[in-house]
Amino acid sequence: MSQESRTPVVVVTGANGLVGARVCVALAARGARVRAVVRRAGTAPALPGVEERVGEFTDPGFAAEVVAGADAAVTTVHPMGSDLATQRRIGVEGTTTFARAAADAGVARLVHVSTGAVYDRSPGVGDVAEDAALVGDDAGDYPVTKRDTDAALAAVDGPTRVLLRPPAILGAGESSVWNTLRPAALRDDEGARHAVPEQSFAWVHVDDLAAFAADVAAGRVAPSPDGSTGPVEGACTAVNVAAGPATARDYYEAVAGALGVTMDWDDRPAWTGRIVADRAHAWGWTPQVDLASALDEIVAGLR
Repeated sequence: MSQESRTPVVVVTGANGLVGARVCVALAARGARVRAVVRRAGTAPALPGVEERVGEFTDPGFAAEVVAGADAAVTTVHPMGSDLATQRRIGVEGTTTFARAAADAGVARLVHVSTGAVYDRSPGVGDVAEDAALVGDDAGDYPVTKRDTDAALAAVDGPTRVLLRPPAILGAGESSVWNTLRPAALRDDEGARHAVPEQSFAWVHVDDLAAFAADVAAGRVAPSPDGSTGPVEGACTAVNVAAGPATARDYYEAVAGALGVTMDWDDRPAWTGRIVADRAHAWGWTPQVDLASALDEIVAGLR
């Protein structure tokens, strides 16, 4: 990894969210100056070097103002769980509007938190690398709108664009799907207690994801003419960000045990491949949180 000679200025959207807040923390730890974009005042991380900016990142005027003079931007916002129109308006169109403002301002690097859900992970597909087939239009609102956001960002000329594609993001937080929301569903709804035990549970801890996003945004990952070894300058490069292997049984047994409920294991075809993160490792990323620690964190939060 390479270190910039001056303090980078990095804009982070969704700075009060599960991922965005952790990215702000990671950037501050690296000495960056952070413009933390939130919709409600007083919700950004209160840290040295972090300046809260309140506004709608989807608004062209506000976007232009907040990215002026910045070296990099990290986009983390997508209204998962909202209706299709909202996901398109905010996730696809809003993120693209922000990216164009960054390009017009001469921002050098744009890091977008995408998702591994953009890949086709049907039964029998096997391992999934960055060149794998993407989902079709019938895959559901979230995977399709995330896929379309990636495609829109690829068409924005100017910045070096990096699409981070994490699978299930583990980590404590009120909005955490896997630490908070999914366990609540298992606790309250017997119908949610179904899974295929052998199905792959691709995952990454939010702190490891945030560390990688911060390294790329801060210019600590050296550019490369080949995306397999670094971000390609002026181009758009996708990077899978996934930790070690796990199964649905690993996750659901830990959660069900903490809640005192029993899972109903289904016998049907399921995806059993891996989200291959060789590219991220070649860029210098090494996850620090292992599966046991991530699951222990979930269990501790439920007890």
